[in-house]
Amino acid sequence: MDQSGGSGQPRPGTDERADHHAGPAAPATPSPTPADQHPTDPDRSTTTRETAEGDPEMGNTGNTGSTTEDATADPTEANPADGDALRQEPGQNEEVSGQNEDVSGQNADVSGPEHTPTAHPTGDRPFGAGAGGDRAADRHPERPLARAGSKKPPPQRPESPRGGLLMGRPFGVPVYVAPSWFLVAALITWVFGGQLDRVLPELGAARYLVSLFFAVAFYASVLVHELAHTVAALRFKLPVRRIQLQFFGGVSEIEKEAETPGREFVLAFVGPLLSLVLAGLFYVALLPIEPGTVPGVLLAGLMISNLIVAAFNLLPGLPLDGGRMLRAVVWKITGKPMSGTVAAAWVGRALAVSVLIGLPLLTQSGALGSTAEDSVGMDTVTDALLAAILAAIIWTGAGNSLRMARLREHLPELRARNLTRRAVPVETDTPLSEALRRANAAGARALVVVDADGNPLSLVREAAIVGVPEHRRPWVAVSGLAQELTDGMRVSVELAGEDLLDVLRATPATEYLVVEETGEIYGVLSAADVERAFVKAMARPS
Repeated sequence: MDQSGGSGQPRPGTDERADHHAGPAAPATPSPTPADQHPTDPDRSTTTRETAEGDPEMGNTGNTGSTTEDATADPTEANPADGDALRQEPGQNEEVSGQNEDVSGQNADVSGPEHTPTAHPTGDRPFGAGAGGDRAADRHPERPLARAGSKKPPPQRPESPRGGLLMGRPFGVPVYVAPSWFLVAALITWVFGGQLDRVLPELGAARYLVSLFFAVAFYASVLVHELAHTVAALRFKLPVRRIQLQFFGGVSEIEKEAETPGREFVLAFVGPLLSLVLAGLFYVALLPIEPGTVPGVLLAGLMISNLIVAAFNLLPGLPLDGGRMLRAVVWKITGKPMSGTVAAAWVGRALAVSVLIGLPLLTQSGALGSTAEDSVGMDTVTDALLAAILAAIIWTGAGNSLRMARLREHLPELRARNLTRRAVPVETDTPLSEALRRANAAGARALVVVDADGNPLSLVREAAIVGVPEHRRPWVAVSGLAQELTDGMRVSVELAGEDLLDVLRATPATEYLVVEETGEIYGVLSAADVERAFVKAMARPS
């Protein structure tokens, strides 16, 4: 799993209770009227509601090898440019030029409970005045009681994006055939058809139908191999997102790691074991069959291909099953899963180099069954190309495994409580300028739209505030810039790590309402803040 970018940082320090941060919002003041603000400007004499477009959403995340998923590499895809909205200085005259200030690269540093609306150090700007910066000090939430629907069950994860043609759902796990499979099926049909022409020349053009059947049967064997991984994962209560058959075999996307090295070893070993069992079954079925017949050739080909699949996957380097077995052994010896990953990944990279150089040499030497005279011309180019593709897949998979391990090592650092911004409640008809004034007075960096009883209704989108010029803010109600709250946009303050990312992926949005277990509002979580914290954690050495 691996992915995103940004410049902000999560709040350092230990967890703090919400009631320690909570502070009363600034008292409501009467909304300014057009006549009060601009008595002579006819263009500003009517009340309008404006909304800003451009509400980016988060998205998902690949796999780390034959049995695990690396889709969490990128927890969000929120636009980091939405880090801060244009803000209005407290007490600032509303009559301004209407042009947005260029404040890129400046850090906003709201000092917390002791912050006052007029005390802004050099280079700092209050909520609504600039883009980018550190939000470490603004995550001290206001907490009015969230009376309406605050105790919602966590949202269900949506089905992952399709990886091709859905073939079925054995054990409840979707099996997809990737478009690249049709390419490799055609290649197998062509290569095996050429071999059949030498063994059974009487078949003529029908040999390609037999070859196509062999390609389908071979990938059915690969599916059995992946189902072995899947059944073992489900037995260990590890969720499996999907199985995908692709160009060079199959992938079981297991969403979590095994809890012990023993389970990791078993999870990796069952795949090659099933391939060996299939090879044995094809051998037994071949015994009563007369050699030189179509059934005999097919059974022999399936027996040999499953032996090759088992042997190749037992090679001790990530992302192969043998690499995961090596990782489990090193993990058991050292007690550190990261040490096992590093060892198996570097062995995998060495294996990739060996495949790149060794496979063409073995073919040229005739060690793989062909004579040196046969291994010339187009065959040599094909072997070299095949070796390069295999080496690239192994090398990339080993690197992905390293990144995935580092991600999982740092994921616990992502805590909703630490990343949440302080928020102030405002009613639906509150002008944007007044809402920003209250936020700055309370040292808050988020706005929650509530009804007359204090029930949260929606969240004011930071990206929407950017699109409202300062001279229009007294006439724009916050409700026109808010996104209605859905069940998936209510996040528990206790969420952290993979659980937090799972909830955010389930309901893509730019802001989320963070609530206590009691139902009280803790604050607002920005997807951009999570993204920046994620990137910062990934950049930190293991």
